[in-house]
Parts: sequence; C-alpha cells; structure tokens
Amino acid sequence: MDELPESLQNLAYRNGTQARPDPDFHTDMTRLINGIENHFKNLKQTAAPPPLSPVSTPANPTFTFEVVTVDAKGKLVQRQPAQAEYRVEDLGNGIQLELVKIPGGRFQMGSPPDEADSFDRERPQHWVTVPELWLGKFPVTQAQYQAVMGHNPSRFTNDGANRPVKRVTWDEAVAFCQALSRRAGQAYRLPSEAEWEYACRAGTTTPFCFGPTMTTDLANYRGTDFEYEGKTFPGNYGHGPKGIYREQTTAVGQFPPNAFGLYDLHGNVWEWCQDVWHDSYDGASADGAAWLAGGDQDQRILRGGSWLNNPEYCRSANRFWFAPGNTDGDVGFRVVCGLASGLS
Repeated sequence: MDELPESLQNLAYRNGTQARPDPDFHTDMTRLINGIENHFKNLKQTAAPPPLSPVSTPANPTFTFEVVTVDAKGKLVQRQPAQAEYRVEDLGNGIQLELVKIPGGRFQMGSPPDEADSFDRERPQHWVTVPELWLGKFPVTQAQYQAVMGHNPSRFTNDGANRPVKRVTWDEAVAFCQALSRRAGQAYRLPSEAEWEYACRAGTTTPFCFGPTMTTDLANYRGTDFEYEGKTFPGNYGHGPKGIYREQTTAVGQFPPNAFGLYDLHGNVWEWCQDVWHDSYDGASADGAAWLAGGDQDQRILRGGSWLNNPEYCRSANRFWFAPGNTDGDVGFRVVCGLASGLS
C-alpha cells in the first residue's frame, strides 16, 4: 500500500460484492460499477483544489437508503447501502415534494417472451436511451395535491394526507403539473412511459426491481388469490409466497425503495404517463420521449399496478390503458421536473 500513489492507496483494501448468474448478473454489476464510480468521484473531490471563484453552486443534498433483493422464492438474499441526490419543492404550510435525480442510461424496455404472466403489449423488447431526469420520490400525495390544486379528489377521509392522491384523471394530473410549474417557475410534467419503466427497473432486468418475484412485505398489492369470470389470478408470482390483501392504499414510503431511491413503483396506485396507448412497441422510438403520435388517441398509459391488483400486473414491464377523462380508486401519478415536451 505504501508504494502506491496517495490517491490510490485506499484501493489496497479489498471489498466484496455478490456477483450472481443471470438473471441477476446485470443488477449486481450495475451496483458494483456504481460503487466504483462513487469511490473515484469521492477521491477526485478530495484531491481537487478549492474553487477560485468566490461564488459556487452548492451540490444537491443526498439521502441514504437500503436496497433489498429477493430470490425466486421471495427470500431476502441481499441488502445493499445506496445513496441518491434529491431536491425539494416547497409547497407551503410544511408540505414538500421531493424529487430524486435519476442518472441517464440505456435499457431494454419491455418483457422477454419467457417472462411469466407477461403480455404481447409489452413487446417487442427494444433498447431505449433515457436522459438524466428528476422524478418524484413518491407518488403525489393527497396533501401535495391539496396544496397545489386546493382540493382532494380522493374522497375518503380515512385515507390520510400522506397516502397517494387517487381518483385523478389524466387531465387532472396534467393540470396539477401545469399549476405546479407556474408556482415553482420550473417545468413539471408526467413521465414518459419509457422514463417510468427505466426509473422503476433501476438497472434490473428481473420482473420486479426487487428480483424475480416480490412479497407483500415489499409492496402494497393483492397477495391473495382472486377469482374473476372463472379464472384465478394468484396472489403470488412465480415461486414467490402469497401474502395479504390490505384492500386500500398505504402511506407513501412505507416499503423499501429501488436502487434509484424511488418508492412505491410496484403497487399502491397506478401511475399516469404522458403517452398515447399503442397495442405494442412496434414503431416505438429509442430516445425515451413520450410516444404521442398514432395509436389510440382516446387512451393514455398507466403503469405500476395498485393495491387492488395481483402481482403479475405490478411487474416493471406491465402496461395498461385508460381514457384520460376517467379515473378510479387506485389511480394516481408522480411528476418529472424537466422539459414539458408533449404537453400543451
């Protein structure tokens, strides 16, 4: 160690990380790469001379969290510390909206043909490049919606201010973004479908950001069997366990985040995206922007599943559609801070 340059001496210490075969290999390698990049970033910051200019822009604050991974039976196999940059929009009266910095990157959007309980509407898989963005740490809550719009469409008084706002139409979600933009002096909008899935996956290729299955300890969804028109929708996914059915939304942030530091992407409430509905990804672009041309202009995209749905509908790749003027008790949204392309 003493023979190394000072900037490299810390590399003499050995640190271990798990590297599993597919389908978890890319997840483990992404975490390893992020760890190495953060190490060199810290070294560079430590070795850098003080700024010459008397005025400097402060770095965004960071928060730390733990990323959990489960195996195909839902057993916890890994806990990894992580951190992410965030920023806060002050909505007044002590109500804040937090956004997390999502690094840009390239990913395969959609599900492979062999993913259990997947649908043709999630294919063909295709590579998409998503630019860096700021995305809501949580779905928009009832308190946040009330602070910006002056009312709460959720209707149920026992829901609680920190639960996701629901019964929100696509048009109302867009109106919220426009009102927040005017108030904050920055452009807010709904995420594109590609941005949403990229953010949900957070570098994973498994059906869920937690691994090949999930449990009701990790998300709010219907963990019990459900019968409909002679078909049974199971409360478990793959070889994972069945769980509980809470029959309502839960407060945001109650369950573990993904590797980007985002919460409640699987279950709790469906989340509106900008895009017009298309039956498949045939003809989809690769730039991460909202797909607004063609398709069914009377329908918009929903992502993530909800407290009402069985786990197959809460997968990272699953996509659904709804008329923009309609709503339901399990539909909400989260916001992006950035260019408001595709919105009028």
